[in-house]
Amino acid sequence: MYKLIAIDLDGTLLNSYGEISEKNKNAIREAMNMGTEVVLASGRIIGSILNLSQEIGNMNYLIAGNGSNIYDIKNEELIYNKYMDKEKALKLAKICQENSMFYSVYTESGIITKSLNHNVLFYHNENVNKTEEKKININVTEDVLKYIEKSNLANFPKIVVCDHDKEIFQSIIKKLNQVKHVDVLDVGHMSRKFIENGTEIVPIEYYYTEITNENVNKWNALEFLMEKLNIKAEEVMVIGDNVNDIKMVENAGLGVIMGNAAPYIKETANVVVSDNNSDGVAEAIEGYALET
Repeated sequence: MYKLIAIDLDGTLLNSYGEISEKNKNAIREAMNMGTEVVLASGRIIGSILNLSQEIGNMNYLIAGNGSNIYDIKNEELIYNKYMDKEKALKLAKICQENSMFYSVYTESGIITKSLNHNVLFYHNENVNKTEEKKININVTEDVLKYIEKSNLANFPKIVVCDHDKEIFQSIIKKLNQVKHVDVLDVGHMSRKFIENGTEIVPIEYYYTEITNENVNKWNALEFLMEKLNIKAEEVMVIGDNVNDIKMVENAGLGVIMGNAAPYIKETANVVVSDNNSDGVAEAIEGYALET
């Protein structure tokens, strides 16, 4: 029996419309009822993950910002953070702005962006049917760089950079990699999500990277939590689908990758399950984490 299960959100627990199926919820609840610690580990900000965890209930911790922080849900406090400082955030934002790249800056409480495009458009669409207190705070401003410069903001979990054109995107990656003491996520495939526009299903497709402080990743955050809970790596099962999940998948006792993941990511897994639209998370938990 695994003592801890860490589960990614987008592309893993969430389907292509950003929803958690009842089958996935029930499998997670069954694991928690057996005494297993279940932790959502995502690139999203705390508030967004917290809203989703509340749909399932009774979780103790969550990992946000790709491992930049850990939030204690019961005590409502941060117990770990590896934020990027303002100087680094401004340096990265300046590179993006000078090269006319779409980027969004993640803070502890929301997202700062110039327009509702790419990843931000998906989060905006999620907000439509949510109550005011559960909406992701999206701050749209004409000049993101100037906004950050004038603000009192000091802590930044990550910056996300997106583009439709692969060649343009790869050129900006080279420039971002020249900034010292940050980690630039090397995503080799296009992201694809869907939103509903009336009766029409609209795909959102883009190349992207996520930039965090140096040595920030989900596995490092998970190791901190494992030490706190006295849990060994072989007692951990992780479920993910993307590049930011690979270190968890490779280091955990059981690394599970979703069927919708890119082939080069599937190669890192012990187990590959069904895709995120076919309850792959429930399949993994029922098949490998629940006692029969």
